[in-house]
Amino acid sequence: MNVLPMKPELSIVIPIYNEEAGLAALFARLYPALDKLGLKYEIIFVNDGSGDSSVAILAEQFRVRPDVTRVVLFNGNYGQHMAILAGFEVTRGDIIVTLDADLQNPPEEIHKLIDAMRAGHDYVGSIRRKRRDSAWRTLASKTMNRLRGRITNIHITDQGNMLRAYGRNVIDLVNQCGEVNTFVPALAYTFARKPTEIVVEHEERAAGQSKYSLYSLIRLNFDLVTGFSLVPLQMFSMLGMALSILSGLLVLMLLVRRFFLGAEAEGVFTLFAVAFFFMGVILFGIGLLGEYVGRIFQQVRSRPRYVVQAILQHAPGQDELSQDGGFKKREVAR
Repeated sequence: MNVLPMKPELSIVIPIYNEEAGLAALFARLYPALDKLGLKYEIIFVNDGSGDSSVAILAEQFRVRPDVTRVVLFNGNYGQHMAILAGFEVTRGDIIVTLDADLQNPPEEIHKLIDAMRAGHDYVGSIRRKRRDSAWRTLASKTMNRLRGRITNIHITDQGNMLRAYGRNVIDLVNQCGEVNTFVPALAYTFARKPTEIVVEHEERAAGQSKYSLYSLIRLNFDLVTGFSLVPLQMFSMLGMALSILSGLLVLMLLVRRFFLGAEAEGVFTLFAVAFFFMGVILFGIGLLGEYVGRIFQQVRSRPRYVVQAILQHAPGQDELSQDGGFKKREVAR
């Protein structure tokens, strides 16, 4: 008779995308840091369609520590936040911590989040004490943080830091959502009853380069803003009304000027400038509306957000790995 393994108290979810250069360093620091905590834990690596040898390295690590290691394999690249959501779906712990694989957030800091969770919080964000990113990325991130806070009313000081802890109640609610485009920390924040933030250390990448390009960061912020607020549309509506009033006053002024001063050819370029400004505003509004409509289109198609090709995990009640190396193969669309 198979006996179900003891439920872990802590689940660590780590998305992986082309991280072969830094996985050895991650393993060397992550497992000892968690072993020191003295509690039952599991580590869930989610491979997001890596094109390098990350899968082979993860499979080998699973064979080394099958008791606490689980690996979810996507059949393609679906993005970091889809990988995190897939990890949430298979977690069993009461406390769930997300962590990037690049070691910019030291695994030794995880205990701080756990202490905050045990103090009664169900969402613990983290603020990097001293960022090791380039100056332009730091400035852009702080600017977007302020703008996003005003628009969405989601108060996350450091949105780019993925080292966060969530309670089981929050994760269960997140797992019920079927959003195609989302920002996981913000989504979880909306369900938290008692959120908080703590300061953590920040290091340079152990190896490799950031997977977020400027375009990816822009897209991420579009997902964050349009996915959690209608304020951009409302602001644009008010801007449209204001411009309509101003344009009406401008036309009235030009008519009065024409009757009293006569036609002036010099005013043609002014009219061109005003027309180009209005056209720019209109095009921006169409693009903003398109962002919302595009998300509606993606949502109503009801296509799977991601497809799990296989899960590597220790079979319940199994003392040794099966002949297939513990692979639990399946195709699961979410």
